[in-house]
Amino acid sequence: MAVSDQLDPTGPTALEALRPLASSEVTITGGIIHREVYTQQGLLTALVHEPAGPSALPAAIVMCGGALGGLLGPGHGLYHALGERWSARGVTAVRVNYRTPNDLDRCAHDLACGVEWARDAGAERIVVLGHSFGGAVAIRTAVVMPGSVVGVVTFATQSAGCEVAGALDGRPLLLFHGDRDELLSPESSQTVQMIAGSGEVVILPGDGHVLGQSDAVITERLDSWLPEVLGV
Repeated sequence: MAVSDQLDPTGPTALEALRPLASSEVTITGGIIHREVYTQQGLLTALVHEPAGPSALPAAIVMCGGALGGLLGPGHGLYHALGERWSARGVTAVRVNYRTPNDLDRCAHDLACGVEWARDAGAERIVVLGHSFGGAVAIRTAVVMPGSVVGVVTFATQSAGCEVAGALDGRPLLLFHGDRDELLSPESSQTVQMIAGSGEVVILPGDGHVLGQSDAVITERLDSWLPEVLGV
């Protein structure tokens, strides 16, 4: 699968458009970088899992949370586990926490900054992942960054905000949803699949909105899905 010949927005980039007042970062345990960018619209925070050893690959995953933000994602710290798992395989992993949670445009801007950080680290093929509200964030970011984002994964996504999914133009789309979701029914993911005109919905039996019973199933499915999409 070839990377789109379309380009990401430039002049200014997402990071430049933040107009940061200041930024800071520190490397913490396990090669994870804690990065903070201070802006007039709030604090953008990210955790970057650097690839272990010299075998870094030109690929990355960039993850975002739901309407309340956060860095751990669904399940039992699924985003941390994925960051550790994939960075150990040479794939950069970025976990983004929003400046202004529940503001779709600003949150998509924040995720775009995460994509640019991954790209600056050498990633040429990037998959974005989002939980709940973050599913819409991920899809909107992918639509405006066709040169970098080659696939999207959502977890219990809402359909609101995903009206642009058709502009994914057939890029791989994987949607996980619990069949006992108490906030958003599986029809939300099925609606997004229909709008996109492609993609795969994975129904997780007996699981709710936070997908607390499906860490292993999700991890196993991503183990088979991500390598082809990322080209690793």
